[in-house]
Amino acid sequence: MRVKKIGITSKPLKAEVREIVPPLIEWLRERHVDVCIDEETAAALGGHEVCLARDQIPAQVDLIVVLGGDGTLLATARALNGKPVPLLAVNLGGLGFLTVITIDELYPTLERVIAGDLRTERRVQIQAEIVHDGQVVAEYLALNDVVLNKGAIARVLDFDVWVDQSFISTYKADGLIVSTPTGSTAYSLAAGGPVVAPAVAAFIMTPICAHTLTNRPVVLPDSVTIEVAVKSQREPVYLTVDGQEGINLQSEDTVRIKRAASHVVLIQPPHKTYFEILRQKLKWGER
Repeated sequence: MRVKKIGITSKPLKAEVREIVPPLIEWLRERHVDVCIDEETAAALGGHEVCLARDQIPAQVDLIVVLGGDGTLLATARALNGKPVPLLAVNLGGLGFLTVITIDELYPTLERVIAGDLRTERRVQIQAEIVHDGQVVAEYLALNDVVLNKGAIARVLDFDVWVDQSFISTYKADGLIVSTPTGSTAYSLAAGGPVVAPAVAAFIMTPICAHTLTNRPVVLPDSVTIEVAVKSQREPVYLTVDGQEGINLQSEDTVRIKRAASHVVLIQPPHKTYFEILRQKLKWGER
């Protein structure tokens, strides 16, 4: 892949952006690579660079450098709108299961990428549809997960769950998470779900504080369609997409979940394996 133009997205108002981006832009232009930045990055720089809305950048570039944490990467991935533009995610602090390239590794990694030497991984996305009165009223893409969760009132929620039109169970829980393998190390892990390697073609369905002790996380092939029907009458229920978009659901609404036609391409550091990253982030093997 020949890289002629690179986009830059960043966490809004992150202080380090003002220090990192100007020399990065100069470095790229010295190598005859055009650059465009998103509005959030331009705001951090004081508005001196021409910018685009984040969802306009993917159509203009060959690669996007994401500066921030996992949240910034998830927002950028949704802004791709299905375009397979590779993302080079740089961690500016925090835990970061997805933003695994450090700031010290940024320029060496970019050198290899510009030279055509890059290692990438394709990550599955979830397509979630909200069905109201038999009609699809909204659609969303998620890289990590979709979550049906309760509001401020601490009442148990009821969901009927179907997989490929086969009834699974009625879940009584504080909520329900459906995640990709990429999202298995996010909210699903905190709720007791398993770690699933990104190459596994699976969805992970994890109840949150299930009120039946035998309701456990279930791993399903990602070829299935999962339908979650909201049965709670009085309690507010919300659908959250990648922890960033929240949508109010009504009783008898159904959330239909399936593998999206699109995917996200993540550039990986050449000398780090998935399990090395897990050991580092989760402190495995440490006393």
